[in-house]
Amino acid sequence: MVAGIIIMAAGRSERFIQSGATGNKLNAPFGHHSVFSASLTHALASGLPAHVVTRPDNTAVQSVCEARLVSYTLLESTGLGDSIAAGVAATPHWSGWLIHLADMPFVPAAIFCQVARLLGEHSVVRPFYFERPGHPVGFSQMLRNELLALSGDQGAQTLLSRYSVYALECDTGTILQDIDLPSHLPAGA
Repeated sequence: MVAGIIIMAAGRSERFIQSGATGNKLNAPFGHHSVFSASLTHALASGLPAHVVTRPDNTAVQSVCEARLVSYTLLESTGLGDSIAAGVAATPHWSGWLIHLADMPFVPAAIFCQVARLLGEHSVVRPFYFERPGHPVGFSQMLRNELLALSGDQGAQTLLSRYSVYALECDTGTILQDIDLPSHLPAGA
């Protein structure tokens, strides 16, 4: 068994749209790709399997998954907890899960590999940059039932407070960097 990456792509992009942008931020241009495609590319470069949880109406994300032969689950998500539970349910054969947010296209493949490797020794692994927590967050198979029971907006916060979290110190702030507003997109995107 191997750990894999669940990419959370079922959000509504509410802040992005409220700031005046149109459409889902995951489909916004990001260089020669979309934000989602860039995130998926980095995740797949790790060599780990990936599974995406997305909304039924986000056909652009579904098309990228199909083109890259990545499995996905369609979910009218009411919060990150629901998305995590759906992703874990769809990948019961994995030995652990790296929960990654699709609006974080700057995380390098090496970080995914380090988190996955450390899941062999720890039940929860989270990268940190100067004491600030980032993503992806890794959970071992031992926590599968608790991951399946998650719901709502808090994601896995209850598990992060209940269990000892191994802090993977990173030398890159990209583990913190997400796209919430159009101004967060790189210039020229």
